[in-house]
Amino acid sequence: MTEQTVKLAVIVGSVREGRIGPTVASWFTDQARLREGLDVDLVDLADFPLPLALPGFGSAPDPEAARTLESLSPRLAAAEAFVVVTPEYNHSFPASLKNVIDWHDRQWRAKPVGFVSYGGLSGGLRAVEQLRLVFAELHAVTVRDTVSFHGVWSRFDDAGIPRDSQGCEGAAKILLDQLTWWARTLREGRVARPYAA
Repeated sequence: MTEQTVKLAVIVGSVREGRIGPTVASWFTDQARLREGLDVDLVDLADFPLPLALPGFGSAPDPEAARTLESLSPRLAAAEAFVVVTPEYNHSFPASLKNVIDWHDRQWRAKPVGFVSYGGLSGGLRAVEQLRLVFAELHAVTVRDTVSFHGVWSRFDDAGIPRDSQGCEGAAKILLDQLTWWARTLREGRVARPYAA
């Protein structure tokens, strides 16, 4: 891994049974792995169940939550950039995603976050708009361009490849270009001076 390599965590935000999120995330992860300079870690939140209630001030999480955090938190901390793969549920994003965001704080700070969204007519864009507000509160920087799948259930073939691969790959390239620029720029900033939160 070179000094310029960016550690990217791709987070699968939905944990619902029958979800298409892993298909979308797998395709995007393949796109990211084709690029030089990216070290990609696929994080599926279904593998990291956390209780919905955070521990009280000064108290430790229960043993099961502590074990989950021991395996998840270091992966998020090591990432220098994130891509959140999110559906839109009732004009918003999944509770599982909000929960993992809330269990963490410094892991997001002064790092870029990109979005791959999916859904019906809106393609998950309303979920992305709400996530931008949440990540701003955590001092993360969200990149402008997204990859969005409208009518997602008809957009992928049986092999998990988008039917409009050229358009999707073009959108993924723009997102990854912006995300990589921000990741390297923010890394240099964090090295030069501590981030004031």
